[in-house]
Amino acid sequence: MGRRVIAIFAAALIALVGVAAVLLYARGADSRAVAANQPTTVYVSKALVPASTTLKDAVRSGLIVRTQVAKKAAPAGALTDVNDVNANLLAVADIAPGEYIQSARFGTTPTGTKAIEVPQGMIAISVSLSDPARVGSFVTPGSHIAIFDTYNIKAIGADAKSKAINDAGISGTSLLMDDVLVIGMGGSALNPGESNTATVADGENPKAATPATGEAAFLVTVAVSPADSTKLVHAIQKGSLYAGLRSADLKMGQVKRADDLNLVDLTGLGK
Repeated sequence: MGRRVIAIFAAALIALVGVAAVLLYARGADSRAVAANQPTTVYVSKALVPASTTLKDAVRSGLIVRTQVAKKAAPAGALTDVNDVNANLLAVADIAPGEYIQSARFGTTPTGTKAIEVPQGMIAISVSLSDPARVGSFVTPGSHIAIFDTYNIKAIGADAKSKAINDAGISGTSLLMDDVLVIGMGGSALNPGESNTATVADGENPKAATPATGEAAFLVTVAVSPADSTKLVHAIQKGSLYAGLRSADLKMGQVKRADDLNLVDLTGLGK
């Protein structure tokens, strides 16, 4: 009889241990499930992030945005934070829209032989601009800029009026392109100490042959349509270019030309 009681007690004890083990496992599984579904921060690309774009600039310009996903759904190696340690890292290659950003997509130098990606149907053209002409250091890859051209106004003809206009040496400034995508910023500076003694032909704009005086010029690479490419190249060769940083909602409409005659209202002089 005593052995039977002991056997029943042992069986009951084993059953209790089994129940406890099952409860502990279930509780641990619940905890793991809750932890796996906890939201975690990751970053997603909203637009094309050109190679060489710094991480902080990509975030500042809205090319990369922060979002939250369940921890178990976050890709391995996903970027979860932008801080002082990684803010100045560069995109090592172009990042397409809609990607979960991997930390490895940013490093100290771009990789591969292709430094920039030219948008489909566009052509990349580099423009040499001084610091003021490129809005200081605030234009970065991914920025949208407006480009202005300053040039000498010429009249065609041998009549007295045309000769008077040409002899007056009147300069004008026009809006060349109102919305241009910047896809690269060059680090090649023109040597400020280099002599600029290029010969300028009669009637040509002297500014076209020399860089900005006293200012280091840098290459700003933009993407333009084939139709606009000849207009931009001609302005680079013959004019003097200046850029302005656009706001996202800017509508420039019909911007009038400014020239030496209409810049200041002279109608009241001499009265």
